[in-house]
Amino acid sequence: MAIMRMVLMGVSGCGKTSVGLKLTDELDAKFVDGDALHSEANKAKMNAGIPLTDEDRWPWLVTVGQTLAAEGRIIVACSALKRAYRDKIRSSAPDTVFVYLHGTREVLAERLGARKGHFFPAALLDSQLAILEPLDTDEAGFVVNIDAPLDRIVSEIAAGF
Repeated sequence: MAIMRMVLMGVSGCGKTSVGLKLTDELDAKFVDGDALHSEANKAKMNAGIPLTDEDRWPWLVTVGQTLAAEGRIIVACSALKRAYRDKIRSSAPDTVFVYLHGTREVLAERLGARKGHFFPAALLDSQLAILEPLDTDEAGFVVNIDAPLDRIVSEIAAGF
């Protein structure tokens, strides 16, 4: 079975976890939710409505990269909002492909408003959108619009692998 390292990227509410869990069956891969790799301090900060700084994120991004590098077939849900963050992940797992789950602010806000029991409050959406750097043309990956049924999103991504 071929090695496959994928990061489902995008702001909170874009469906990284839902898509990732469904893709694991399609692509016979392990799924890791990058949120689970955050430190308790990062989770507490976000839960309090305080955006993370780059200094907060660096150790987390190292862990994400190491997690990708340790597996043969893996999908990780990770916001990876800036090129520098993706570069940090690639420094441990250079063959990682990034799938950017893109949605409008309205769709994202609606999804966040409906989500229950998550440490990330909807109030932080604008802070994520403000720092988001979409994939550059020289980065391994592609964009998928989230304004479609889950099965169609999953099929579109699976077709790329």
